[in-house]
Amino acid sequence: MDYNDFFKQATKLDATYPYQEKLGCHPWPDFLEIPTGLGKTAAVVLAWLYKRTVLQDSNTPRRLVYCLPMRVLVEQTVSEIHKWLKNLGGDTANIPVRLLMGGEQDLKSEKDLKPWTLHPEQNAILIGTQDMLLSRALMRGYGMSRYQWPVHFALLHNDALWVFDEVQLMGAGLGTSAQLEAFRRQFKTHGNARTLWVSATLNRQWLNTVDFAEHLANADTLQLADLEKQLPAVQKRFHAIKRLQQGNAVLNAENKKSNCKAYLDALAKQILETHQPQTNTLVILNSVERAQDLMQLLQKQKTAIELLLVHARFRAAERRQLNLAIQSEPGSEGRIIVATQAVEAGVDISSRTLFTELAPWASLVQRFGRCNRYGKYAEGADIFWLDINDDKSAPPYAYQEMEQSRDILRNLDNAASAGLPPVESEQPISHILRRKDFLDLFNTDADLTGFDSDISVFIRDEGSPQLRVFWRDFQGGKPEANQPGHAELCPVSIGQIKAYLGKDKQKAFVWDGLGENWKAVDQYSVYPGMTLLLRGDNGGYDPKLGFMADSKTTVEELEHTNDAADSYRGDPDSRKTIPILLEAHLDHVAEAAQNLMQNLQLDNDEITAAIGTAAAWHDVGKSHPVFQQTMIKNTKLDDRQLWAKSASQARHSRRYFRHELASMLAWLIQGEKSLSHDLIAYLIAAHHGKVRMSLRAMPDEPSAEQGKRYARGVHEGDCLKSLQVNGMTLPETTLQLDVMELGESAMGASWTTRAQRLLTEHGPFRLAWYETLVRIADSRASGQEQKEPI
Repeated sequence: MDYNDFFKQATKLDATYPYQEKLGCHPWPDFLEIPTGLGKTAAVVLAWLYKRTVLQDSNTPRRLVYCLPMRVLVEQTVSEIHKWLKNLGGDTANIPVRLLMGGEQDLKSEKDLKPWTLHPEQNAILIGTQDMLLSRALMRGYGMSRYQWPVHFALLHNDALWVFDEVQLMGAGLGTSAQLEAFRRQFKTHGNARTLWVSATLNRQWLNTVDFAEHLANADTLQLADLEKQLPAVQKRFHAIKRLQQGNAVLNAENKKSNCKAYLDALAKQILETHQPQTNTLVILNSVERAQDLMQLLQKQKTAIELLLVHARFRAAERRQLNLAIQSEPGSEGRIIVATQAVEAGVDISSRTLFTELAPWASLVQRFGRCNRYGKYAEGADIFWLDINDDKSAPPYAYQEMEQSRDILRNLDNAASAGLPPVESEQPISHILRRKDFLDLFNTDADLTGFDSDISVFIRDEGSPQLRVFWRDFQGGKPEANQPGHAELCPVSIGQIKAYLGKDKQKAFVWDGLGENWKAVDQYSVYPGMTLLLRGDNGGYDPKLGFMADSKTTVEELEHTNDAADSYRGDPDSRKTIPILLEAHLDHVAEAAQNLMQNLQLDNDEITAAIGTAAAWHDVGKSHPVFQQTMIKNTKLDDRQLWAKSASQARHSRRYFRHELASMLAWLIQGEKSLSHDLIAYLIAAHHGKVRMSLRAMPDEPSAEQGKRYARGVHEGDCLKSLQVNGMTLPETTLQLDVMELGESAMGASWTTRAQRLLTEHGPFRLAWYETLVRIADSRASGQEQKEPI
């Protein structure tokens, strides 16, 4: 099948644009600069699908990572992709499409589809916002278990094509995307990995960061060819009439004193006067609070016109309803959509009338593309720009950029794409991720105070939503709640949650994986990336308006799963219905690792052998008496046998006991002293994500007797029983913990030194990839043992 036929079958359109065909049949560019309304999303996704499924192009990565700057109606992109896959049929229709938005669902299978994290050898499409995707790419995944961070880090960097859509909205995340691409080229990855930046208003110099600058000169850009611009369909969009004039309302310091009442009154009046029946009127404001206030003002008018509010601070459950509403045709009275800048990306919407507040020129060009988008209104459409002449009202933008836009607008009376000036503005100064910062993030242990590095400055500009909250009904001081589902999560900014917690000195709750409970936090102890539990009775949310700190209406608790919250001490992989003997499990995982590596066609024999050996040794530490006592407690299992899995729900007698640490220590003593000795030790230790780059006792861990060394429930002098491992008899082994100490010891270099050497030798992407393959083999084998679908 040629690309034109492939594209037409997927989209049910009559023809492709030449640039779409070029993207599908030629090597990938670095930049895609195409005007709005010409099918960039379809072009990118279908080009990837064609190259992976028809051409079987080995230079196109297995995973497509589609990153949108805003979370509003991101489900619309997912819905479109599902339609294309269904239209293509066959095996292509079964390619998993995952929306990574936080919550436990990110880690599980959907319906009959396989979990994407367990099948790195298969094609997959991963979609999310820059908060969710960049945080995972920085080993600090928002809204997910910290022990899964390395898995997502590995799968998002290795054999992955990153697509950043509408880059003009990314803020600090744009520089981070360039730095990450530079790091992948420096440190190398498994398989191909590359980045495609997409926008209608692209300025290459925005990517001129300290480490990517050397690659910028040789970067390729795909744009519309001159002949392509003459095509009738392109001409219709390029020259669609969009009459441009200044609106009546002006935001200034004077009317801001009264919470913008005069400004919003004038704006609401003109909106209702200019709205046309059976059409969309789109109003884009730069502030969620102003958008909410305008919506409440319009609601008071008791108009028959349908009213919708679209911004980033809705729960996913309400966003789905918005998605359905916004894709439908407006009724006889028409529809007024009040939105924030979030609709600049990932939202296919066209309006007959557009109101927009002053913004940077790149953003205004995107907003103009949401008016008469397809040239439907031959008589023309109307755009009203709303002046902001107060620098304190400029955020989230720089006032200087607004002044530049105002100068351009005063010389225009038509916003047709063909006549708009190019984007020449510079990106605002933001934090740049440096090489040392990035390498430091590879260590996933919290610091001694229990906090993690703040990566929010590398993801979004200040003021953007940086936390997630959810509501539950509970009584008393402390909740006993399970993990939130994706549909429950609502993004909020630091300022909003502080305002919410400041009223009546309310409390929020954050899950403490060490203490295994929900810990109360106040307005002074919240930070970016948190997922907070709020009491439904305390309000803070309206289904029509989104998060509102001062709302006192009880928030409805949504239906959710009963998944237990993750904890350091938890070991759900060992609590299984069907008991499994330890030696059998070790063999099963070693076999699963070999099958996985064959499917991935790993070409490094030394690495392949190291992963296989680590898989065979990974659970040797389960022969520890503490683990075996747990396995047989409250069961009828034979205590003369060594067990890897059982139905026992008992806790370990030693708090924080980690069998993988015991496995690693046994390998250091008994394992073959080859060049891969330390790598195998690391892969054994890291296979649950809880013992990785550092080795120390937990803050409140009970000490060992007689002053012996101890860490993670393992005490110096503990003895592992003899067992068969990888075709050899492992003798009874007495564990030593010399590697906890700094410097050299009887066991050689410290664990920290060994781990840092491995990071230097293999780089962060490949080292995470190797540990992820061992984890996947373990999960696959465990699932097969329990006859679970994988």
